[in-house]
Order: sequence, then C-alpha cells, then structure tokens
Amino acid sequence: MRKQKKSPVRHPARNRSVPGGPPSDAVILKVCDIDIDGDLIARAEEWDEALRGPPPRIEIVPGDKGHSALAVGDRVLARVQVSADGVWEATVLRRLDTTPQNRILGVVRKHKTGLILDPANKKARTDYTIEAADLSGARPGDMVVAEVRPGHGLHRAKARIVDVIGRQTDIGAISLLSLHEMGLRPDFPASVEDAAQGLDVPEPGAREDLRDIPLVTIDGADARDFDDAVYAEPLPDGGFHLIVAIADVSWYVRPGGIIDAEAFLRGNSTYFPDRVVPMLPEALSNGLCSLVPHEPRACLAAHLWIDSAGHLVRSKFTRGLMRSAARLTYEQVQSAQDGAPDEMTAPLMVQAIPNLYRAYDILFAARRTRGALDLDLPERKIEIDARGKMVGVRTRVRLDSHKLIEEFMILANVAAAQTLESHKAPCVYRVHDRPSADKLDSAREFLESFGLSLPKGGQLVKPAQLNHLLLKAADHPYSHLVSEVILRAQAQARYSPENIGHFGLALEKYAHFTSPIRRYADLVVHRALVAALGLGEGGLDKGEAVRMEEICQHISDSERISMEAERNAVDRFAAAFLADRVGAEFAGRIRGVTRFGLFVSLTESGADGLVPIRSLPSDFYIHDEKQHALVGRRTGRTYRLGAPVTVRLVEADGLTGGTILDIVGMDGAELIGMSFPPAPGAGRYEKRGGRRDGKKHGKNREKGPDGALDRDSKSVPPEPRPGKKPHRKGKSMNKKVSGKSKTKSKATPKKKDPRRW
Repeated sequence: MRKQKKSPVRHPARNRSVPGGPPSDAVILKVCDIDIDGDLIARAEEWDEALRGPPPRIEIVPGDKGHSALAVGDRVLARVQVSADGVWEATVLRRLDTTPQNRILGVVRKHKTGLILDPANKKARTDYTIEAADLSGARPGDMVVAEVRPGHGLHRAKARIVDVIGRQTDIGAISLLSLHEMGLRPDFPASVEDAAQGLDVPEPGAREDLRDIPLVTIDGADARDFDDAVYAEPLPDGGFHLIVAIADVSWYVRPGGIIDAEAFLRGNSTYFPDRVVPMLPEALSNGLCSLVPHEPRACLAAHLWIDSAGHLVRSKFTRGLMRSAARLTYEQVQSAQDGAPDEMTAPLMVQAIPNLYRAYDILFAARRTRGALDLDLPERKIEIDARGKMVGVRTRVRLDSHKLIEEFMILANVAAAQTLESHKAPCVYRVHDRPSADKLDSAREFLESFGLSLPKGGQLVKPAQLNHLLLKAADHPYSHLVSEVILRAQAQARYSPENIGHFGLALEKYAHFTSPIRRYADLVVHRALVAALGLGEGGLDKGEAVRMEEICQHISDSERISMEAERNAVDRFAAAFLADRVGAEFAGRIRGVTRFGLFVSLTESGADGLVPIRSLPSDFYIHDEKQHALVGRRTGRTYRLGAPVTVRLVEADGLTGGTILDIVGMDGAELIGMSFPPAPGAGRYEKRGGRRDGKKHGKNREKGPDGALDRDSKSVPPEPRPGKKPHRKGKSMNKKVSGKSKTKSKATPKKKDPRRW
C-alpha cells in the first residue's frame, strides 16, 4: 500500500474550531494580504502557535459574483476547511465591524407571497419576508435598512424596516446604497452644521500677509473645493523659492470640538461618481476653507527653497492670509504652457505659469534621480448624466500640469515631516513598506517570461530597480501588464506615528499636509506644526499626542472603508449600465486568476466581472500560481493573467454590483508571442479520448435561469488517485467485475472530511 504523502500544510488534530473561538465551523478571520492575482489571504484571529505551529495561509473563496470588496485589515466570520490538495479555504458568512450584525440593506419588492426584502449584498443567499406591520412606511422599490427578525423553521426569514434610504429609481440611489452599506453618513448632525455657521476669516494680526503674491489654485474641472495654492519664483543660483499655501482648517476646527469629533469619525471625504460625502460641513469645505479666487482666506503656508538639482535646502511654515489670483483647471494650465492661453491664463504667462513649470522640471528630474516608483497606469472616470445614470467611461488624461501639482505637494509633505521630526513633535507619517518577499517572488517568476528579472533571495529591492524594469518594458506590447504586476506586488500605504519611510516615493520622511479639508491626517499634521512652531491657537493638544497610535489606526481604517464604498459604487454603476445588455459579447482582459475562476475587465466600460471556473470548457483546471494561469489538466487549455478574451454577459445586477461573464470560444486565452513553461501535470490526459470539449452530458445537468445548461456546482473535481484516470464530470466510473460492467453507485454517502476546521 502506497504511503500517503504528507501535506506541507499543518492541520489541526481533529479540532473543528480555533481555541477560544466559536465551537463550530464559523471562525473569525482577518484579511492580511491581497496577492498578485487578487486573491484575498486571511489568518485566524486566535491561533495557538505553541499547540499548532505557525498559523496557516487561508484563501478566501469568491462568492458566486466574485470577491466582496474586502481590504487588508477587514474582519470576517467565515467557514474554513482544507481542500483535497492541502489548501486552507474560507467561505465568508458575514463581514464584521461595518453594520450591526442583524442589519441588512436592500430593496423592497413585490412577490407572489407578499412583500420581500432583496438584499444588496453579493454574498446574500436568501431574501426576507416583510410583514405589513414591519414596513415602517416603506413601499416596493424603496431602498431600506432592515433588521433580521428571529425565525424558527421558516422557509424565508423575516425582516423589519428601520430606515428608508430612498427610491431605487432616485438620482444618486446607487451612491446612497453604497455609503449606507459601509456605515457612512451623507448628512451632518444639525449641531455640527450649526457650529460651522457664523465663523469668519481671521484678521491679519500676526499672520504673514500673502495677499499680494499671485498664488493660484489648479484643480480638476469638476472640483468644488480648493484647498491648495502654489507660487514659484526663481533664485539667482538656479534654484527656486516655492510657496504651497493650504487652507488653515486648524483655525476653525479645534481639538475636542463638535466639528472635530464628526471629522474624526468620518476620517476623510469619500468620492462617488456622482457626489462627495465630505469630511467637513459645506460651510467650511466649500466656504471658509476653500481658496476661492479674489477672496481673503486663512492659510498655513510652506515656504520651500530648492537648489538647481531639486534638493530641499530649507523650509519655513507660517500662518498667513492669502488671496487666490485665479482658479485654474489642469487643462487650462497645460494649454497655456503649450502656447494656447485663454483670457484667464494669458496674464499669468508673463511669469506665474512659466515659473511653475520651470520649478516642476527641476523637481521631476530630482524624482527620477532618487528613483521614485513611476507607475503611470491609466485611470478611468465614470460619466454620469443629469439623471444620475452611468452613460459611459473615459480614461483620464494625465498631463504635466497634474504632475506639477503632485511634485509641489510631495515637497511640502516632505518638509512637514522633516520639520516635525526636527522639533521632536508627534507626527502622522504616511508610510509605505517594502514589498513582501512572497509577492516579489511571485512577480519575479512571472516577469522572467518577459525577459525581465528581479533580485533573488533576501536582497532588498529598491524603487529604482523596479523603474528600470518598467523602462525596459516600455516598448513591450504588454507593458501595461508589467506595470500592473509590479503595482500588485506593493504593500498598502497607511498612517503611522512611527516612521519607516515611503518606499514608492523613495523618501525617508513623508507626511500628509496638503489636504486638511478632506483628510483628518493632514489636519493633525497642521495642528502638530502649529503647536511645535508656536503659531497660535488650534495646535495639537496633549490628549491627541497620547492617542496618536489610535488616531493613525482609525484614519487608516476609515480610508479603507471609503475606498471600499467607492469601489462598490463603481461596481453598481457599471452593472446597472450593463443590465439591459445580457447576452451581448464584449472584449476584455483577464485581470485576476484564482483557483475558483477568472476576473475580467471589459474594455468598453471598465466593468469587472467574474467568470466562474465551472463555466469554463469541461476539464480539470490547475491553478498555476507561478505563471498566474488556469491550465486544463487534460487539454492544456490556458487562461492567463493579462490575456485578451471575448466574454458574454450572463448577469449584471445593479443592486449588488455583481457581474457574471462567460468565456466565448474554446481556445483559451494566452499572451500572444510569449512563451511560458508548462504547468505541472497539464495536458497529461489529452490522448485518453472521451467526450469532446464543451459537450454537455450526464444526469446531473440542470437548466440555469437563462435556459443554458449549467455545469456541476463543484468548481474543481477531486484530485485523481495515482494510477487512475481522472474523474471527469458527467461520466460514471465503471469497473469490470467477472466480465460484467458494474457502475459505482452515485448514492454512496461521502465520509465527512476529517480535515474540516
């Protein structure tokens, strides 16, 4: 008898739960990483290393409509088991720490049995009955917040409406649903709104008078608030004196006040395709703290002196009073610099705009010299019409005017961190750790197929080395894929009171200083500068200094929540946009490869959808992690990361944001002109004959909702035993007994997998 090979993964000894955890299969996990293929990796919150050894790496299984929008640091309640090939897998039952556990969001709909609640969560498996007494005034088509009522043996659980968000057909319904889903509040409490009224611009007093300096704001055409203004004047030695003036939010929002408490709770502004949920009330964000042209405004000004090589020679921070000379857009400024000024920019072409570009040229050259990571990936913008519906998508054009403002802001952020550190003052650093060894190893093996190489082993990788790879790949037809792979290998930036530097920008000291209207981190940095430099009232108090670790953790968490809400809204807008095109075919590209299917980005709309592995042409698919591909064991058919595909839209649900796709054709999807090593075991059984690919057979086939034949619900068949032909879906396994054929009964009960958690 062949001795069974031990799995490299350590399994618990017949224990079904984590020590100290729930006495069942449901355990609490924390998302600790997102790998290069987009898989979510988690670890158990409670794990006894002394008893069980190192905690296992647990892959979160996507739901029917893909991964829910989880981020690193999120906590989930999940069911965990170990697959036949020794991989720990988790199925999410519920996300924790967002909405109360018994509360759900959804839409009230008519049903033949009465009114039901259709949940907005992609992972929801059922809907809920609503009794007439529990409607709380809601009508069919209303988006609501409900709480689940306990039920006993009912076919459908019951829910009680606790709040009506709005009509599903209302303008902004998608954004409203997404922000409520993540616990964001669109409106400010009346007490906060009242506290923001009646405030005035301070008198000059001890403030530096900057009103005669032609500071200008440069923002997007759709920007509603302007919190930074810039100015540059040349120096005799070839360097420049720069001024970056930022709205003095700390003057109006004092520590411990009611406005401060609400701003801290929100952590940052959240941006949806059709609206903004601001961190500060409109009286401040669009009023006193917005650097509107020709109006006096309180500011915190960073005076920055650079030499001809772009080095920051010295800096000085002052509290000032300024008056913006003009509100400009990126496109206006770029057109003026390119020789086509308009009425507003023509007067500024004498000195103001040319000086800004000369200073930018020096700063950008310094950026290249220090080796900051230069990932210039295209950014898509969803276009919304007056009715709040998505009408298309376009790629944002990245101009030198965008980069100009970015370089000025980075320099001011560096100066803020250096100043606070030199005064030994508390600081909220924006830190970005080096890529992990695992992610670099994964990226390295894939990039080798492109003729690119990364240092091996424990050697430290520098941003300049990654830039060198990007430069070498610039003329490659798959340069965009190289950029994406390098981006996915990066760690997530966060806020911290401890400085570890910013890897991506290749900077030793970095803090966010330039957007206190929309980021609480910047407001804390302003307060720290005011206190450290003795600039007057509104400085950091002792309580905040003691709570710096807590503040950094909270604003890092709130940033992730906002990012998830924004992603969910984009998914819903895109799904609603595609909803009436079910059955249509689209060009796309594989953006993620997992053991459970493919994630495809549609070229036309930028929408992302899931191709479940069960919908791929019949085969046993191996997930080749090193080469980021699904490869058919029998046919060798391959679906690889970055490859172009044609897909058919199967489902698009604007309520949940879920989009399901089906691959068109039987040829797989490869990167044309590239050569990759074969996946271990791929194509081994091609010569054994059997049914033609894609032919539907077997008694267990069922018609899907669209009339198509669905495959077996199991996405991956069992690993074939040594010496046996692999079990192929839909075929019976026959044995010869005394010259007769005996069919193995399908009704044989399965033994319970002892490796379940």
